[in-house]
Amino acid sequence: MFDVIAVKNLVVIYPDGTRAVDGISFSVKEGEFFGFLGPNGAGKSTTIKTLTTLLRKTSGSITIAGFDIGESAAEIRKVIGVLSQETALDVDLTGRENLRLQGRLQQMRGAALEDRVDELLDLMKLEEVAGKPAGRYSGGMKKRLDLACALVHKPRLLFLDEPTTGLDPQSRASIWEYLESLNKDDGTTIFLTTQYMEEADRLCRDLEIIDHGKVIAGGPPTELKETLGGETITISLKRGTDRDLRSKTMDVLRSIEGVTNVVDSEDAVIAYAKNAGEIVTDIATALDRGGVRPSSLSISSPTLDDVFLKVTGRRIREEELGRKEQEPFLM
Repeated sequence: MFDVIAVKNLVVIYPDGTRAVDGISFSVKEGEFFGFLGPNGAGKSTTIKTLTTLLRKTSGSITIAGFDIGESAAEIRKVIGVLSQETALDVDLTGRENLRLQGRLQQMRGAALEDRVDELLDLMKLEEVAGKPAGRYSGGMKKRLDLACALVHKPRLLFLDEPTTGLDPQSRASIWEYLESLNKDDGTTIFLTTQYMEEADRLCRDLEIIDHGKVIAGGPPTELKETLGGETITISLKRGTDRDLRSKTMDVLRSIEGVTNVVDSEDAVIAYAKNAGEIVTDIATALDRGGVRPSSLSISSPTLDDVFLKVTGRRIREEELGRKEQEPFLM
């Protein structure tokens, strides 16, 4: 299958010397829903800006849809759509006018443009507010309109840079549903950067995890979760637990037969085991004997957040996500 994105040894260094992307390599097959995960400052946005011709690479090679990014930036822009973290709408124009403007920028005219605008307004459930200024839309409506603008020319490849950050769960689920349909039914290749592990788990068939400018893990979500070696056992500790007691907790867990890995997660200690349900009593007994009194002990199926914890040593915290309050919908 054709590699619609091929990146080899990509390096991006900012003028102040910051090495934002440090020699990463990966490829994305045509028709794939690909995830690019990592915390703030990991290099996700720098990578996506470079892939979408908005930022020059320092070294390495990139081809998009067969075009070399250094030689054919204009051709690349014709086949991609981009949805950034921040909406790029003209708030004084109506929803319909924003879509028309974007279409004209993509050399679309006449009936073909009007039909496409009507189609997208219907798909994004924005028909009733199409004549209202975009500045009066709610956060969710702005995101849907911004996504429609990115799709107006039916791009072969769609780049989404944290598209649902700041949205309420209902708006996020609505966008997820549409993106799944766009990928499966229309065959659009989607490159998604996100900090929401559940978003990547639901949507992506393959992914890479990046931290400090380097790719540190990759593969299908199911396979990555299988590397954890079983279910997740979370031993929550009281705030302020000293390092010695935390270390003792980890040592106790490592001594239990069946535990495959143990990770420190600041407010908890995480263990992984294939037979977690069978050994949980042994764990509780061993902790008690060791003088460890956890505030809670729970078992759950492994998630991509657990994978991220394993490979980086930390979780992506809610406060890192920088969620914004939803703007009011003023009609």
